Amino acid sequence: MKKIQLLILSGMLILLGSGIFIFKYHFLNFPLTPDKTSNLWDIEIRLSVDADNTSLKASLFLPGESENFTIISEQFLSGKYGLITTKKNNNRKAVWSIRKIKGKQDLYYRVLVQKTANKKPGQLKPGEISAPSFDEPYLSAANRLWNNIYEHSADLNTVIGNLFKHLNSPGIDENVALLLGKKPASTTQKIETAVKLLALAGIPAQLVHGFDLKKETLQVEMVSWLEVYYQKKWKSYNPDNSGGDIPESYIAWWRGSEPLYKIWGGKNRHTQITAQKNETEAIQNAIVQNKLTSPHFFKFSLLNLPIQNQIIYRVILLIPLGALLVVIFRNIIGIKTFGTFMPVLIALSFRETQLLWGIILFSLIIAIGLAIRFYLENLKLLVVPRLSAILIAVIIIIAGLNIFTYNMGLPLGLSVSLFPIVILAMAIERMSIVWDERGPGEALSQGLGTLFVSAVIYYVIKNQIVEHIMFFFPELLFILFGITLLLGRYSGFRLIELYRFKEFIRKTNNV
Repeated sequence: MKKIQLLILSGMLILLGSGIFIFKYHFLNFPLTPDKTSNLWDIEIRLSVDADNTSLKASLFLPGESENFTIISEQFLSGKYGLITTKKNNNRKAVWSIRKIKGKQDLYYRVLVQKTANKKPGQLKPGEISAPSFDEPYLSAANRLWNNIYEHSADLNTVIGNLFKHLNSPGIDENVALLLGKKPASTTQKIETAVKLLALAGIPAQLVHGFDLKKETLQVEMVSWLEVYYQKKWKSYNPDNSGGDIPESYIAWWRGSEPLYKIWGGKNRHTQITAQKNETEAIQNAIVQNKLTSPHFFKFSLLNLPIQNQIIYRVILLIPLGALLVVIFRNIIGIKTFGTFMPVLIALSFRETQLLWGIILFSLIIAIGLAIRFYLENLKLLVVPRLSAILIAVIIIIAGLNIFTYNMGLPLGLSVSLFPIVILAMAIERMSIVWDERGPGEALSQGLGTLFVSAVIYYVIKNQIVEHIMFFFPELLFILFGITLLLGRYSGFRLIELYRFKEFIRKTNNV
């Protein structure tokens, strides 16, 4: 009876997942493969503040004219807040306001942009140039610096190149050191100084802020550059490479020295900016069609979540697939591993460290941890204090490796810290017990088995097609659920056991 119940439940789950998958693929036209050439990006800004039962007002600059990107659509999630949008000095701004509010507040702005090649934005004429506010001795230093740059330049490009060359090396020019101050100057300060120096010569220029859309991330990098109006058009210059062209991944957001956002009222104010590549225009068309034909279906889908949540789910949805692979390797093939979920978590950490470095770091942490564990065995500690001591030791080891790799200039960054610390501590304890009870051979065998399974899972989950399918078709989890339930009743020979007993099977067949 229980077997029949299991078969019925598994079948229902597989049919449910398959039905939704077929519906989305055939009727909503969701593609099965990502479009690597897609030029669409989803950008989301979240403003958060703790309101204290008073009035609240928040302003946010919105994307404006950009050489490389065009705005396709934008969306404001403001709830019961009043919302107005304004435009001033070539900048667009959204303003949320409410008379009285209490508790944690989140305001969202989401925009879909498309990368365009050789776009010619509207060339807005600059306003009147105001005289820069230099007092002595800064005015004299500015004039001396400008005269020196002008004498060693032939055109605007060489002027800007020499200007940023001096501003990026204040130690070689006392005039630059005076203008920038004693503290190390930020990129924004250098550009503002360049705008003032160009104003001395009657050349219109402005500070531009934007974001670098080179990869999907939970916190987009904010960048700044210089725009100069020359021969009836604006030209962009990158301050980090002596005035060269800005990268094509830069999107202009606002111009001027004001901050990206302002909040009046409340406390604990912060913002989070996320970006996600919209992998294919077919997905966007399917979303639009879905909203029109099945609004409730879209409302309860992952695509309706904030972008930062979507980026997280791209990783989370790979875990069930990894868990199924662990079930296959352990129950069908017969490879022993430390724990059920450890290979999956190690494989996820390999996505950041890359496979080779991940294996090296994992082996190093386990080896050092085992040495510490064997020493603690001589102290005759109880189980819980011993596990706590191992956990602390693992954290110390990871922190030490992080510092060491950073100082050695190895390309690991903070990815070392992504290893599942608690799982590693349990693995060290488990491996030491196996070492004592069954010998070092069995312990090393399970350790190698864990690494092998982790490596296989890593190659599966790092595949962009797999990630795309699991995110845009999360109903496949029902199919994975059903298959896992069916495998849970398997009690036959493992493949490795067939190899071990092949001689016995051969003799039995000959009788």
